This record gives sequence, C-alpha cells and structure tokens, in this order.
Amino acid sequence: QVQLVESGGGSVQAGGSLRLSCAASGYNYRSHSLAWFRQVPGKEREGVASIYYTGVDYYTYYADSVTDRFTVSQDNAKNTLYLQMNNLKTEDTAMYYCAAATGRPTGSAYRYWWRSKNNYFSWGQGTQVTVSS
Repeated sequence: QVQLVESGGGSVQAGGSLRLSCAASGYNYRSHSLAWFRQVPGKEREGVASIYYTGVDYYTYYADSVTDRFTVSQDNAKNTLYLQMNNLKTEDTAMYYCAAATGRPTGSAYRYWWRSKNNYFSWGQGTQVTVSS
C-alpha cells in the first residue's frame, strides 16, 4: 500500500515558481509509477506530469500545457516525488495531487496511459496552488 502526502503549495504571482513535494511511503520503483494531477472545481482531474524509474533510467512525461515550464523528479533515497513549477500562469491555479499507479504498460503506450486518473490506485490529499496576475 502506498501512502502519499503532498506539500509545498501556496500563492504566487504569475511568472513565479513553486516546488511541490510528495512523500511516498510504501513506494517501490519496480512496481509503481508516480504522477501529478491537478483539478479545478467543476472540471475533470487532469494529468500534469508523470515519472517512473526502471532501476537504471528515469522516464518523464508532461502535459502539453506545462512542457518546458514544469519538471517532475523523484528522490528514491527519500521516497519523495517533486514537481518544480516555473513561469507559473494564472491558469495553473488548481489543487494538485500526487498519485501512484501499478501495472504500467511497456513502451510507447505509457505516453497515453499515464494521463488517465483511473489507472491510479492511491492519491494524496492535495495541495492548493494559486497564481495571481
């Protein structure tokens, strides 16, 4: 069982930066992949970024809207997932969640698989990010 606890949210002006953290107890890189999602009231939860580690290489994936601004990473020694968010925009305002999945597909299928929230079995409680103009 993987338990996830996010931190690092807050309020920032457009153009600023924030780093979110997610402590993942019970995480095993052989079995799990991790992701960040976000949600605003009245809208579907959307995938922001995902990462998995094979024991040799890290593989990262991003939503088009955050490519070149956000960076997902993980520290296996600390069992912690990160999301570095730069050049924040007002449309990035949302509740951000980290999530863990198992049974990821191999090869290029992961590029699409990670975006579906239904593939994740564990979620954190969320951390709010508010970007003002």
